[in-house]
Amino acid sequence: MKEVQVNGHLLLSNGNGNSTPALDTITNGTNGYGGHNGAANGTSNGCTSKKLPTSRCTCAKSGLENGSDTNNNQGHEKCTFHHDLELDHKPSTREDLLPLMSKSYRMLLSSLGEDPERQGLLKTPERAAKAMLFFTKGYDQSLEEALNGAVFDEDHDEMVVVKDIEMFSMCEHHLVPFYGKVSIGYLPCKKILGLSKLARIVEIFSRRLQVQERLTKQIAVAVTQAVQPAGVAVIIEGVHMCMVMRGVQKINSKTVTSTMLGVFRDDPKTREEFLTLCNNK
Repeated sequence: MKEVQVNGHLLLSNGNGNSTPALDTITNGTNGYGGHNGAANGTSNGCTSKKLPTSRCTCAKSGLENGSDTNNNQGHEKCTFHHDLELDHKPSTREDLLPLMSKSYRMLLSSLGEDPERQGLLKTPERAAKAMLFFTKGYDQSLEEALNGAVFDEDHDEMVVVKDIEMFSMCEHHLVPFYGKVSIGYLPCKKILGLSKLARIVEIFSRRLQVQERLTKQIAVAVTQAVQPAGVAVIIEGVHMCMVMRGVQKINSKTVTSTMLGVFRDDPKTREEFLTLCNNK
């Protein structure tokens, strides 16, 4: 760990470019799949309320004042809240990893018997390194940053479902992609979440080295942490390239995982309503 200065504040950095600690309930206890154990993961069926801090950009606005587009990070190099954490956001500190990663990819090409100096492969190590940083950019994002204060008081207690959210991730066992769709439902307790934030939560945890079982649970726990609903349900249907391109090579196979917390776990009728809504085309 080392101390870094960000926006006038002294923070601890773990060396991977992320100086904002993630929520304990997201990072602890979710690295393995324990089944549908909602009670063991801090989920409550009550309607408690807790506000999350509002994140806002406080750094220089020079990049925007000069008429640049929203993808220009000038003046925001150390700002982890810039652009409301658009999905193309990439903290500049991760670029420090490129030389070492590029060297590793170059060694890999040589190990395969290829010539890294030939025209088609000359820039491949750098391209591959940049691609891997993009595939794993979720490590640099936290739940508080993604929500950006988009939690609203609302007297609504009926089910909210957002389904068929596209998901892309990387299998941590073979470093090949798996992809699919995520459906999320929750039963509010006087608080609702901005709909786009559900997609951002999926993006945070899918853009890491993952297994689908853990990803399903992490998304459910994150929604619970965000709005403390009466219950959360998450279903992921994924296609794993480690089963398609190699191994058993079953191109039509799909993997379905689910996590039910709170009333979705305890009440069969609530769970059935969610599953019916997800299956309706």
